[in-house]
Amino acid sequence: MYAESGSVTKTVLRCGIARSTLYRWLKRYEESGVLGLSDKSRCPKTLAHTKITEDIENQVLEIRRKRKWGSKRISTYLLRKNLKISSMTVWRIFSKHKVQPILKRRKKSGYKRYSKETPGDRVQIDVTKIKNKAYQFTAIDDCTRMKVIRIYPNKKASSSIDFLGEVLNTLPFPIQHIQTDWGTEFFNDAFQYELHEHFIKYRPIKPRSPHLNGKVERTQQTDKSEFWFLLDLSEPTLDLNALAIEWQDFYNNKRPHSSLNGKTPLEKLKDVEALIPIQPDITKEFWESNEKILTRNYEYLSYLKHKNKALKK
Repeated sequence: MYAESGSVTKTVLRCGIARSTLYRWLKRYEESGVLGLSDKSRCPKTLAHTKITEDIENQVLEIRRKRKWGSKRISTYLLRKNLKISSMTVWRIFSKHKVQPILKRRKKSGYKRYSKETPGDRVQIDVTKIKNKAYQFTAIDDCTRMKVIRIYPNKKASSSIDFLGEVLNTLPFPIQHIQTDWGTEFFNDAFQYELHEHFIKYRPIKPRSPHLNGKVERTQQTDKSEFWFLLDLSEPTLDLNALAIEWQDFYNNKRPHSSLNGKTPLEKLKDVEALIPIQPDITKEFWESNEKILTRNYEYLSYLKHKNKALKK
Protein backbone atom coordinates (compact mmCIF):
# COMPACT_ATOMS: atom_id res chain seq x y z
CA MET A 1 0.00 0.00 0.00
CA TYR A 2 2.88 2.36 0.77
CA ALA A 3 4.52 1.39 -2.53
CA GLU A 4 1.31 2.39 -4.35
CA SER A 5 0.59 5.65 -2.52
CA GLY A 6 4.07 6.73 -1.50
CA SER A 7 2.52 8.41 1.57
CA VAL A 8 3.36 7.33 5.11
CA THR A 9 0.41 9.27 6.58
CA LYS A 10 -2.22 7.69 4.27
CA THR A 11 -0.77 4.21 4.82
CA VAL A 12 -0.77 4.34 8.64
CA LEU A 13 -4.29 5.83 8.75
CA ARG A 14 -5.61 3.20 6.34
CA CYS A 15 -3.93 0.28 8.15
CA GLY A 16 -4.30 1.55 11.74
CA ILE A 17 -0.65 1.24 12.70
CA ALA A 18 1.88 3.64 14.23
CA ARG A 19 4.20 5.67 12.02
CA SER A 20 7.22 4.29 13.92
CA THR A 21 6.08 0.74 13.09
CA LEU A 22 5.88 1.49 9.39
CA TYR A 23 9.31 3.17 9.37
CA ARG A 24 10.79 0.13 11.17
CA TRP A 25 9.26 -2.26 8.65
CA LEU A 26 10.53 -0.16 5.74
CA LYS A 27 14.05 -0.19 7.14
CA ARG A 28 14.00 -3.99 7.59
CA TYR A 29 12.58 -4.39 4.05
CA GLU A 30 15.35 -2.27 2.57
CA GLU A 31 18.02 -4.25 4.42
CA SER A 32 16.78 -7.85 4.03
CA GLY A 33 13.85 -7.81 1.65
CA VAL A 34 10.65 -9.80 2.38
CA LEU A 35 12.52 -12.16 4.77
CA GLY A 36 13.36 -9.19 6.96
CA LEU A 37 9.64 -8.72 7.75
CA SER A 38 9.31 -12.10 9.49
CA ASP A 39 8.92 -12.20 13.28
CA LYS A 40 12.14 -12.01 15.28
CA SER A 41 12.96 -13.50 18.66
CA ARG A 42 12.27 -11.25 21.63
CA CYS A 43 14.89 -12.92 23.83
CA PRO A 44 17.61 -10.53 25.04
CA LYS A 45 20.95 -10.95 23.30
CA THR A 46 22.85 -10.62 26.58
CA LEU A 47 21.86 -11.07 30.24
CA ALA A 48 23.17 -8.63 32.82
CA HIS A 49 23.39 -11.21 35.64
CA THR A 50 23.83 -14.75 34.31
CA LYS A 51 23.45 -17.15 37.24
CA ILE A 52 24.44 -20.34 35.47
CA THR A 53 28.01 -20.11 34.27
CA GLU A 54 29.81 -22.52 31.99
CA ASP A 55 31.71 -23.88 34.99
CA ILE A 56 28.45 -24.72 36.80
CA GLU A 57 27.08 -26.40 33.68
CA ASN A 58 30.21 -28.54 33.40
CA GLN A 59 29.92 -29.46 37.07
CA VAL A 60 26.30 -30.56 36.64
CA LEU A 61 27.09 -32.57 33.52
CA GLU A 62 30.07 -34.25 35.21
CA ILE A 63 27.92 -35.32 38.20
CA ARG A 64 25.33 -36.72 35.80
CA ARG A 65 27.99 -38.64 33.86
CA LYS A 66 29.58 -40.16 36.98
CA ARG A 67 26.59 -40.72 39.27
CA LYS A 68 23.70 -41.14 36.83
CA TRP A 69 21.55 -38.95 39.08
CA GLY A 70 18.37 -37.07 38.21
CA SER A 71 17.83 -33.32 38.48
CA LYS A 72 16.41 -33.39 42.03
CA ARG A 73 19.27 -35.40 43.48
CA ILE A 74 21.89 -33.25 41.73
CA SER A 75 20.19 -30.12 43.05
CA THR A 76 20.29 -31.51 46.60
CA TYR A 77 23.92 -32.57 46.25
CA LEU A 78 24.98 -29.10 45.05
CA LEU A 79 23.07 -27.54 47.95
CA ARG A 80 25.43 -29.41 50.29
CA LYS A 81 28.28 -27.72 48.40
CA ASN A 82 26.68 -24.28 49.09
CA LEU A 83 25.55 -23.96 45.47
CA LYS A 84 21.80 -23.37 45.38
CA ILE A 85 20.35 -24.44 42.02
CA SER A 86 16.78 -25.60 41.53
CA SER A 87 16.02 -28.97 40.00
CA MET A 88 14.30 -27.15 37.11
CA THR A 89 17.54 -25.28 36.35
CA VAL A 90 19.42 -28.58 36.32
CA TRP A 91 16.79 -29.96 33.94
CA ARG A 92 17.29 -26.94 31.62
CA ILE A 93 21.03 -27.66 31.54
CA PHE A 94 20.25 -31.26 30.55
CA SER A 95 17.87 -30.01 27.84
CA LYS A 96 20.41 -27.51 26.51
CA HIS A 97 23.10 -30.19 26.14
CA LYS A 98 20.60 -32.83 24.95
CA VAL A 99 21.35 -35.22 27.81
CA GLN A 100 19.47 -38.49 27.42
CA PRO A 101 16.98 -39.26 30.23
CA ILE A 102 17.64 -42.10 32.66
CA LEU A 103 15.33 -45.03 32.00
CA LYS A 104 13.96 -46.66 35.13
CA ARG A 105 11.65 -49.56 35.73
CA ARG A 106 8.14 -48.35 36.36
CA LYS A 107 7.21 -48.93 39.99
CA LYS A 108 3.87 -50.04 41.26
CA SER A 109 1.61 -47.05 41.82
CA GLY A 110 -1.35 -46.54 44.07
CA TYR A 111 0.51 -46.50 47.38
CA LYS A 112 -1.09 -44.53 50.17
CA ARG A 113 1.26 -42.26 52.07
CA TYR A 114 0.49 -41.82 55.73
CA SER A 115 2.08 -39.97 58.61
CA LYS A 116 1.27 -39.19 62.20
CA GLU A 117 -0.15 -35.75 62.85
CA THR A 118 1.82 -35.12 66.05
CA PRO A 119 5.63 -34.87 66.33
CA GLY A 120 6.99 -37.65 68.53
CA ASP A 121 3.84 -39.76 68.28
CA ARG A 122 5.89 -42.49 66.61
CA VAL A 123 9.63 -42.64 66.01
CA GLN A 124 10.95 -45.48 63.82
CA ILE A 125 14.40 -46.89 64.65
CA ASP A 126 16.58 -49.27 62.68
CA VAL A 127 20.24 -50.17 62.15
CA THR A 128 22.22 -50.76 58.96
CA LYS A 129 25.83 -51.74 58.29
CA ILE A 130 28.07 -49.08 56.73
CA LYS A 131 31.27 -51.11 56.70
CA ASN A 132 33.07 -53.62 58.90
CA LYS A 133 32.64 -52.63 62.56
CA ALA A 134 30.59 -49.55 61.62
CA TYR A 135 26.82 -49.73 62.13
CA GLN A 136 24.51 -46.78 61.55
CA PHE A 137 21.66 -46.45 64.05
CA THR A 138 18.86 -44.35 62.59
CA ALA A 139 15.77 -42.80 64.17
CA ILE A 140 13.20 -40.82 62.17
CA ASP A 141 10.04 -39.10 63.35
CA ASP A 142 6.94 -40.26 61.49
CA CYS A 143 5.40 -36.78 61.39
CA THR A 144 8.21 -34.31 60.67
CA ARG A 145 10.83 -36.69 59.16
CA MET A 146 13.43 -35.23 61.51
CA LYS A 147 16.07 -37.89 62.11
CA VAL A 148 19.05 -38.81 64.27
CA ILE A 149 21.96 -40.99 63.11
CA ARG A 150 24.98 -42.27 65.02
CA ILE A 151 27.73 -44.79 64.24
CA TYR A 152 28.60 -47.67 66.62
CA PRO A 153 31.14 -50.50 66.35
CA ASN A 154 28.44 -53.11 67.07
CA LYS A 155 24.68 -53.47 67.28
CA LYS A 156 24.32 -54.73 70.82
CA ALA A 157 21.68 -53.68 73.33
CA SER A 158 24.19 -51.33 74.98
CA SER A 159 24.60 -49.46 71.69
CA SER A 160 20.80 -49.24 71.31
CA ILE A 161 20.44 -47.78 74.80
CA ASP A 162 23.19 -45.23 74.18
CA PHE A 163 21.58 -44.28 70.87
CA LEU A 164 18.23 -43.78 72.60
CA GLY A 165 19.89 -41.16 74.79
CA GLU A 166 21.22 -39.41 71.66
CA VAL A 167 17.71 -39.42 70.17
CA LEU A 168 16.16 -37.92 73.30
CA ASN A 169 18.84 -35.22 73.45
CA THR A 170 18.53 -34.33 69.74
CA LEU A 171 14.82 -34.32 68.88
CA PRO A 172 13.17 -31.09 70.13
CA PHE A 173 9.95 -32.78 71.26
CA PRO A 174 8.95 -35.61 73.65
CA ILE A 175 8.57 -39.12 72.23
CA GLN A 176 5.47 -41.23 72.84
CA HIS A 177 6.18 -44.44 70.89
CA ILE A 178 9.31 -46.16 69.59
CA GLN A 179 8.86 -48.58 66.68
CA THR A 180 11.50 -51.14 65.64
CA ASP A 181 11.78 -54.53 63.97
CA TRP A 182 12.42 -57.77 65.88
CA GLY A 183 16.21 -57.34 65.99
CA THR A 184 17.68 -58.46 69.31
CA GLU A 185 19.48 -55.12 69.65
CA PHE A 186 16.04 -53.53 70.25
CA PHE A 187 13.64 -56.29 71.22
CA ASN A 188 15.18 -57.09 74.61
CA ASP A 189 14.42 -56.38 78.26
CA ALA A 190 17.24 -53.86 78.82
CA PHE A 191 16.15 -51.60 75.97
CA GLN A 192 12.51 -51.77 77.02
CA TYR A 193 13.37 -50.94 80.65
CA GLU A 194 15.23 -47.87 79.37
CA LEU A 195 12.16 -46.85 77.36
CA HIS A 196 9.97 -47.19 80.44
CA GLU A 197 12.37 -44.96 82.37
CA HIS A 198 11.51 -42.20 79.88
CA PHE A 199 7.78 -43.06 79.70
CA ILE A 200 7.99 -44.24 76.10
CA LYS A 201 5.84 -47.07 74.74
CA TYR A 202 7.49 -49.82 72.72
CA ARG A 203 5.83 -51.00 69.49
CA PRO A 204 7.76 -53.67 67.51
CA ILE A 205 6.41 -54.41 64.03
CA LYS A 206 5.35 -57.83 62.78
CA PRO A 207 8.15 -60.26 61.85
CA ARG A 208 9.31 -60.22 58.21
CA SER A 209 7.44 -56.94 57.55
CA PRO A 210 10.07 -54.27 56.83
CA HIS A 211 7.50 -52.21 54.91
CA LEU A 212 5.87 -51.38 58.26
CA ASN A 213 9.10 -49.60 59.17
CA GLY A 214 9.21 -48.02 55.73
CA LYS A 215 10.25 -44.48 56.63
CA VAL A 216 13.43 -45.47 58.42
CA GLU A 217 14.23 -48.12 55.78
CA ARG A 218 13.87 -45.53 53.02
CA THR A 219 15.90 -42.85 54.74
CA GLN A 220 18.77 -45.31 55.22
CA GLN A 221 18.78 -45.89 51.47
CA THR A 222 19.02 -42.11 51.03
CA ASP A 223 21.95 -41.97 53.46
CA LYS A 224 23.85 -44.57 51.48
CA SER A 225 23.16 -43.16 48.01
CA GLU A 226 23.50 -39.44 48.77
CA PHE A 227 26.17 -39.49 51.49
CA TRP A 228 28.15 -42.63 52.27
CA PHE A 229 28.47 -43.54 48.58
CA LEU A 230 30.43 -40.32 48.00
CA LEU A 231 33.06 -41.07 50.68
CA ASP A 232 36.07 -43.36 50.65
CA LEU A 233 35.11 -45.50 53.63
CA SER A 234 38.40 -47.37 53.47
CA GLU A 235 40.20 -44.22 54.70
CA PRO A 236 41.17 -45.03 58.34
CA THR A 237 41.31 -41.38 59.47
CA LEU A 238 37.63 -40.68 58.74
CA ASP A 239 35.57 -39.69 61.77
CA LEU A 240 32.38 -41.45 60.72
CA ASN A 241 30.33 -40.19 63.66
CA ALA A 242 31.24 -36.54 63.04
CA LEU A 243 30.45 -36.94 59.34
CA ALA A 244 27.13 -38.61 60.18
CA ILE A 245 26.12 -35.72 62.46
CA GLU A 246 27.04 -33.22 59.75
CA TRP A 247 24.86 -35.09 57.23
CA GLN A 248 22.05 -35.34 59.83
CA ASP A 249 22.03 -31.56 60.32
CA PHE A 250 21.89 -30.98 56.56
CA TYR A 251 19.05 -33.52 56.18
CA ASN A 252 16.98 -31.93 58.96
CA ASN A 253 17.59 -28.26 58.18
CA LYS A 254 18.31 -27.84 54.46
CA ARG A 255 17.37 -30.90 52.39
CA PRO A 256 13.89 -30.58 50.80
CA HIS A 257 11.72 -33.65 51.31
CA SER A 258 9.40 -34.84 48.53
CA SER A 259 6.88 -36.36 50.97
CA LEU A 260 6.68 -32.97 52.73
CA ASN A 261 5.87 -31.14 49.47
CA GLY A 262 9.37 -29.75 49.17
CA LYS A 263 9.69 -28.59 52.78
CA THR A 264 12.56 -29.48 55.07
CA PRO A 265 11.87 -31.45 58.28
CA LEU A 266 12.58 -28.27 60.28
CA GLU A 267 9.97 -26.32 58.28
CA LYS A 268 7.46 -29.13 58.82
CA LEU A 269 8.17 -29.03 62.56
CA LYS A 270 7.42 -25.30 62.66
CA ASP A 271 4.08 -25.92 60.91
CA VAL A 272 2.90 -28.45 63.53
CA GLU A 273 4.69 -27.04 66.57
CA ALA A 274 1.40 -26.15 68.24
CA LEU A 275 0.35 -29.83 68.28
CA ILE A 276 3.31 -31.04 70.38
CA PRO A 277 2.01 -32.43 73.71
CA ILE A 278 3.70 -31.60 77.02
CA GLN A 279 5.64 -34.27 78.92
CA PRO A 280 3.29 -34.46 81.97
CA ASP A 281 0.39 -35.47 79.70
CA ILE A 282 2.54 -38.14 78.02
CA THR A 283 3.68 -39.48 81.40
CA LYS A 284 0.10 -39.68 82.65
CA GLU A 285 -1.02 -41.58 79.54
CA PHE A 286 1.92 -43.98 79.90
CA TRP A 287 0.97 -44.93 83.46
CA GLU A 288 -2.70 -45.30 82.55
CA SER A 289 -1.84 -47.66 79.67
CA ASN A 290 -0.18 -50.14 82.07
CA GLU A 291 2.68 -50.90 79.65
CA LYS A 292 4.51 -54.21 80.13
CA ILE A 293 7.89 -55.58 79.11
CA LEU A 294 7.22 -57.58 75.93
CA THR A 295 8.68 -61.03 75.39
CA ARG A 296 10.40 -61.65 72.07
CA ASN A 297 8.34 -64.64 70.91
CA TYR A 298 5.14 -65.24 69.02
CA GLU A 299 3.07 -64.88 72.15
CA TYR A 300 3.50 -61.16 71.58
CA LEU A 301 1.48 -61.43 68.34
CA SER A 302 -1.30 -63.15 70.25
CA TYR A 303 -1.12 -60.38 72.84
CA LEU A 304 -1.53 -57.77 70.11
CA LYS A 305 -4.47 -59.62 68.60
CA HIS A 306 -6.36 -59.72 71.90
CA LYS A 307 -5.47 -56.12 72.65
CA ASN A 308 -6.86 -54.93 69.30
CA LYS A 309 -10.07 -56.85 69.87
CA ALA A 310 -10.45 -55.24 73.28
CA LEU A 311 -9.93 -51.77 71.80
CA LYS A 312 -12.61 -52.39 69.14
CA LYS A 313 -15.12 -53.36 71.83
